[in-house]
Amino acid sequence: MNIDDAALAESLRRLSQPRDDDGSITSALHVVVTACVDLFTVDGAGVLIADEQDMLVYAAASDGPGRLLEQTEAEAGEGPCTEAFVKARVVTSRDVTAETDRWPTLARAMAAQPVRAVLGTPVVLGGVPVGTLDVYKERPHDWDESEVAAIGRYAEVISTTLAAALQAHTAGELARQLQYALDYRVVIERAVGYLMAKESLDAVGAFNALRNAARARRTKIGLVSEHVLDTGALPA
Repeated sequence: MNIDDAALAESLRRLSQPRDDDGSITSALHVVVTACVDLFTVDGAGVLIADEQDMLVYAAASDGPGRLLEQTEAEAGEGPCTEAFVKARVVTSRDVTAETDRWPTLARAMAAQPVRAVLGTPVVLGGVPVGTLDVYKERPHDWDESEVAAIGRYAEVISTTLAAALQAHTAGELARQLQYALDYRVVIERAVGYLMAKESLDAVGAFNALRNAARARRTKIGLVSEHVLDTGALPA
């Protein structure tokens, strides 16, 4: 797929203009993901945003399969979005249903859905990943460099949308979640690095160890990370 730079620039310009909607951050994100589908000729798109436990949660999707993709990735802690968030880089898959070793839960969940090729890219705010943008195609597809670069640029629209909502004090609960993600990201990254070295885990495995410990104790992942750095172990 060839990306028309002029069309991309015009789309980014239009999305930066005031809209005739209810002014909520949810409405704004739905506008962004819908426009993403039209611009990139993909079959669906969605956004996940980090909550106070630095766990990705569903924020918006262009359609039902896209929403299931987002929710499955968030709940399972696996898939292109989780990896894009943890590693702060674009992650692609030609066909997620064929990734049974890499992402078994996601592969099973998408087998009956019209979702195959997926690209996940981080959404960054203040230099810190605070969420992800997913796009997908209904058939297997090898993502090329122009698509990776263009969708990465498009993720900046979501960053701008979030920043504007925070500045205008319209983000509500989301503002508190994003601020927590910003405040604790460095601590979480240090704890991930420590667990990678100590337990011979990859970055996603270490992140999910922190996430699961936080869930089990109904506490925040930032506090679990501080415990790991203070004591050298996950909470008992």
